[in-house]
Amino acid sequence: MIDLRAGRAVHARGGAREAYAPVRSTLLGEAEPGDAVALARAYRAHGGVGGIYVADLDAIHGAEPYDLTEIAGVGLPLMVDAGANTVQKARAAGARAVPATRIVVGLETLGSFEDLAAIVTALGPERTVFSLDLKDGVPLGAPGTDRARQSPVDLACRAAAYGVRSVILLDLSRVGRNAGVDLSLVGEIRGALPSHEVELIVGGGIRGDDDIRQLDAIGCDGALIATALLGTPERGSGVGYGSPR
Repeated sequence: MIDLRAGRAVHARGGAREAYAPVRSTLLGEAEPGDAVALARAYRAHGGVGGIYVADLDAIHGAEPYDLTEIAGVGLPLMVDAGANTVQKARAAGARAVPATRIVVGLETLGSFEDLAAIVTALGPERTVFSLDLKDGVPLGAPGTDRARQSPVDLACRAAAYGVRSVILLDLSRVGRNAGVDLSLVGEIRGALPSHEVELIVGGGIRGDDDIRQLDAIGCDGALIATALLGTPERGSGVGYGSPR
């Protein structure tokens, strides 16, 4: 994952977006801090990274999506969260990258599950990814929604009932903090979603190989990896996604 603000890759930590600073990492070589394209190239060179998840923070807060053509040109598959909560916004997000880009619909910005169903119908289930956004284990929601009182398991199942075939479980409070993942919750959600029908990807707090092995044992299909990939919290904020297997 690469968190973008004003076109620069920023270091995500704990969901406190106002404090995110440009990525500084030895992986960037001689490139400037926050060079998103250089960071994407570094992930490709790393090997073992199945793709790049891009969170366009400005678009999530209502701005126009950032042009991702150069990042897409690195050659890794993309998943993009650009605040897509309508069919029009989902199509716009895809147009800023490449046609095969998978579009993430985040609970944080989603108005209704009917909107999610419309996006699945327009883009197809193979290109639509639902992000179950949490903070300290509590579901996030767009203004006017009351998601905090709802069960994460129920929300994941509801998304699947509306046609979603890929779910990301992402706790923003754990991002960049080496906090580990809530394996109990992951297990509940994995058990509630048919493993042969719905892909489950987990992000936020993954510390290294031990966490990956535990997610694999639970039956997860992929993981978003940030600090564990770069070594220390001070070294950057890109996140790759790929199979824990």
